[in-house]
Amino acid sequence: MLELVDLSKKFKQFYAVKKVNMFIEEGEIVGLLGPNGAGKSTAISMLSSLTEPTEGDVRFRNASIINSPGPIRKVIGMVPQEIALYDDLTAQENLQFFGRIYRLSGVELKERIDEVLQLIGLAERRKDVVKKFSGGMKRRLNIGVALLHDPELIIMDEPTVGIDPQSRSYILETVKRLNKEKKMTVLYTSHYMEEVEFLCDRIYIMDQGNLIASGTQEEIKQILSTEKSVSIQAARWNESFIHSLQNNPTISRVTTEESAVTVIVPKETNVFGTILKYAEETGIELTSVNVQTPTLEDVFLHLTGRALRD
Repeated sequence: MLELVDLSKKFKQFYAVKKVNMFIEEGEIVGLLGPNGAGKSTAISMLSSLTEPTEGDVRFRNASIINSPGPIRKVIGMVPQEIALYDDLTAQENLQFFGRIYRLSGVELKERIDEVLQLIGLAERRKDVVKKFSGGMKRRLNIGVALLHDPELIIMDEPTVGIDPQSRSYILETVKRLNKEKKMTVLYTSHYMEEVEFLCDRIYIMDQGNLIASGTQEEIKQILSTEKSVSIQAARWNESFIHSLQNNPTISRVTTEESAVTVIVPKETNVFGTILKYAEETGIELTSVNVQTPTLEDVFLHLTGRALRD
């Protein structure tokens, strides 16, 4: 359905995106992951025909969109990172305004508004002004705007940032339903790995403008097939313990969180004795040490050196 061929975007001497090759098949949900500044938003801007690439091409159903963006613009829906709504208008008035931009009118526009409001769970709030909505409700309405013209392809750029768990769950289930019932193709970016694991058929990982990994979840996890992840939990932490782990040459990565420290080591390495030794030397009281199957988060950390939400 959509293909990026050696796609690059250069700003002065800096490449925001460099020689990226991707494809999206009809009816699949594809995840695009990367730390902040990886080039995801620039790539999305180019594949949606909003920004012209410095080099390369974007092909929609085997035709370049660079000189002829009309066909993709008719079938694409865009959910941006920033909420794009008019706070002083009601939910229905926002949908009427954006519907007219999509060249919808009359009975067709009314029917599409009714359908979208039901889909996003805001039918009973249609007459309320948007400034009274919670963050989650605004996010859902923002998605509703992108769905008004019944797009074949929808691009969702971090659509659940800063919302409550209930709204987040509702949005994820809505995306799943759109894909299953309407065969809608979805390109999804997120800072939450569990969302990607729940939704996506295939995943691309970007870093510093480059595409560094792609495949199904299992294929990407195979990148760490020769390594294992060990989760360490303790009543409290101190810097000496963390530094000891970070300075150990057999440990390739150390991730610290409030409740756990995770280390990645070669699969054949017995790291338990080392962890116990460092804990004793630094006065750490361990509560558990568990070997885990590598997760997508582990692979992401391994490839980029950062956690997804850093």
